[in-house]
This record gives sequence, C-alpha cells and structure tokens, in this order.
Amino acid sequence: MQFSHDYALLPEHFSAKIAPKYSPPPSQLITLNTPWAEALGLSPTWLHTPEGKDLLTHGITPDGHLPIAMAYAGHQFGHFVPSLGDGRAVLVGELTTKNGQKHDLHLKGWGRTPFSRNGDGKAALGPVLREMLISEAMAAFDIPTTRSLAATLTGETVQRDTALPGAVLARTARSHVRIGTFQYFAARQDHEALAVLLDHVITRLYPDLTNTPNKALALLQTVIHKHAQLVAQWLHIGFVHGVMNTDNMSIAGETIDYGPCAFLDAYDPEACFSFIDRGKRYAYGNQPDMALWNLGRFAECLLPLIHSDDNMAVEQATACLKDFDRVFSEHYLTGWRKKLGLFTEAPADTRLIAQLLDIMHRQQLDFTQSFRALNTTIRTQNPEPFLALCSDRDAGQHWYTQWQKRIAQEAISQDDRFNAMQRVNPRIIPRNHLVEHAINAAYDGDFKPFEHLQKALRTPYHDADDSFYAPPRPEERVLHTFCGT
Repeated sequence: MQFSHDYALLPEHFSAKIAPKYSPPPSQLITLNTPWAEALGLSPTWLHTPEGKDLLTHGITPDGHLPIAMAYAGHQFGHFVPSLGDGRAVLVGELTTKNGQKHDLHLKGWGRTPFSRNGDGKAALGPVLREMLISEAMAAFDIPTTRSLAATLTGETVQRDTALPGAVLARTARSHVRIGTFQYFAARQDHEALAVLLDHVITRLYPDLTNTPNKALALLQTVIHKHAQLVAQWLHIGFVHGVMNTDNMSIAGETIDYGPCAFLDAYDPEACFSFIDRGKRYAYGNQPDMALWNLGRFAECLLPLIHSDDNMAVEQATACLKDFDRVFSEHYLTGWRKKLGLFTEAPADTRLIAQLLDIMHRQQLDFTQSFRALNTTIRTQNPEPFLALCSDRDAGQHWYTQWQKRIAQEAISQDDRFNAMQRVNPRIIPRNHLVEHAINAAYDGDFKPFEHLQKALRTPYHDADDSFYAPPRPEERVLHTFCGT
C-alpha cells in the first residue's frame, strides 16, 4: 500500500489538517468492494484487520500522515456561500492503481472538521448504504463516478430525527477538486492560489494540457466537454442528481456526492425528488441547463488566468461555453439512438426520439421497462411487450410502426441489434423503493436485502434476476429523498 499526499502538500490555506482519533470505538466492516480494493493495491485481507478498519473508518494510515479537510466554496441552489469545505469528510491521501492512475481515498462521515459549521460531521448508516449502492451501479452503467470502497459502522450513534447508527463511507475519486474549489480562491481574489490549483489539476488529471499555450482555457474547454457528456449519460439512464450545486461538480467530470439523488420510475422531465429543492431547480429535465450554469461560474473563476485583458478573457471563455450545447446535443442524440438500436444517423431521428419520450410522459410509462421492452421486441417481432405498458395502445402502436420503418433502413441483423440494445438498456436500476427497503432492513440489523440488491446491480443488464425489475406499487413510491446531514 503506497499513499501519496499531493493535495496535502499544496499551500496550507488549501486545506486543514485533522488531528487523528487516538481512541476510536470498535468499528465493523459492513461491506468491502473487493475487486476495487485490489485494483487500488489494497489487500482485502488486511482491510479486515483492526488496522485496516482504522484506515477505512478513521483515516489512520501506516505512514502516519494526517488526513485533511479540503477548502471550497459553492453556489447552493443559486446562492453563493464563500466558505463551505469538507464538513463531514476527510481526504486520507492518494492511491495509485496498477495502471498508474491516482485516486483519492476519502472518508465521508468521519466527524467534525474546521468546515463543519453547525453540523456534527457524521453520517448515518442509510445515506452511506445509498451512496454505495448507487455509485457502484453508476460504475456498472459505465458512467464516470466516484467509487465506493467500503462501508463501516462506527459504533457511535448519530442523532437525526431519531437516533441512528453512525457509519463511514470510504470512497475514491480521480480527484475531489470541484468547481467550488476554484470559487473559494476566486472569491478571495487569490490569483496565485488559482494558478497553483490549475497546475495541480492539470498535472493530476489532464497532463496532455501541460504544454498548451493557454492552460486555463484548455482546462475550461475540457471540463465543459466532460460535463456535457456526463449529463447526457445521466438522462439516458433516468438519473436525477438532486443537488447539482457547484461544490458538487467535479473537475474530473465524475458524478460526485450522492445525496438526494434518485432514478425515474415513470418518465417525467419535471421529476424532482430532493426534499429541499422546492423550486425544482435540479429536476431531471433541468440538469443540462444547470450544468451549463455551473460551468459559467467555473469560467468566471478562470478569467484572470485566461487573459490579462478582461474583455478578451470573457470573449474566449464565452466561446467555450457556447460549445456546451453542441457537445451535449451530440452525446444526447447518440445515446438515444443507441437505446433504440439505431446504428446510423437520420434527420428524422430527433422527432422519433421526441415522440417516444412524449408518449412515455403522457402515459406515465416506466422509463427502464419501456426501453427493455423495446429491446425484447427485436427478437420476437411482436410489439406486445411494449404495448402492454401503454394506456393508449393506438399511440404506442403508431410510434412502434415508425420505429420499425426506421430500423428497416439499416442492414443490421436482429441478434446484433438486440445485443447492442441490451448493452445500454439495463434491466435493473437502483429503484428508489428498493434502496429504501434495503436501508430500512439494515437499520433493523438485516443486511441481506442490501447485499442482494448490491449483487444484482453489479450486472444490471442481465436477465437472470426478476426480483428487482418491477416498478414500485403506488404505496411503495418514494417521492422525496434527503441528503443525510
């Protein structure tokens, strides 16, 4: 196990060192992502020892380095907060995988830090299990994401509405630098720190940009493109992040901070599950616009580094931001074509996709089942699996006929089309009611539902397990989710 401490070596005002917990209560390792641990060079056997659990729960490393809490700011639901920071998490250090890629080891729910403000810095078991299930499902969907390494029970009690068991999530990321990290220094007009942070990010994440004439502009363009693709991928899987504040936007282009997130059951562009997002700022269909808004704030931070002339800096940054729509549209259309088994492009595809989504919205069709049913019809040549979901079968049949005509334009075998669709249309997603059921059972001491769901989500495209396929019954629907603080 080899830790590096690149971020901790940056100037002192980038983070706060955290005193170790010398007498931690006994912790219990609930679940370990063994394949990922091995990829990070960590021995699963050692992680089950008291020393391994001290690392996963308290950040106590064999090399004796102190964990740190990272400083950052952020726009939260449109309102700027100049100082946020890791209020319940610490960065232990960086681990290097066998392929030479560095990943932060981050402990969420560690306890109070200098950035905790009025919070206790702890996490309850439920939000930890939620993030573990959903982040690893996102990895199985091949969507850029932080990874969950382990979940541990701390032996402490966390007071929320009721007393709950405390837990810590050990997660990894290519980097925990956020748009909000740049905002922290930009708000203080600390251009020197911005330049240091820029160089750190490029060295760590984008070394191919090192010798570009304008590194700040190149980084802005790269991050814009990554988030345009990322949000398109969210929409293709029916994912609602729930809290797209700038402090939850990763410079690495990964999905980060799974708080009040959720997945669509019935398709609805206005779906919003977060209890605190009363204005639906981060509803499913608003996510592209919100990503662009956040990237605008990132561009503002970089202006002093882009050009010494303010007008020139604004002009160049604006040109980059205007490219978001083009990149997003390309990935957005490409993704829907893949979900519909289309191998070529045709001008009418946009209309075909829009008509399907309109039918799904008007008839409240289940998002995941709709595309999986269409996948099934490829081999059977029988529209019934799809039409059975429709309350207006005539409208469904009309669209299905148009889709079949479009498919007929391509010389692709049924097997190739079926397999291609099956690879992008999951049968199993972390449905909100299933996640809640697993969490509630865990609170009662039964981790079997969690383990069963976790296992199924590792292979979400397989047909083997039907127990997680059905949408919720009316009484099982989850209307609101919470961040867990």
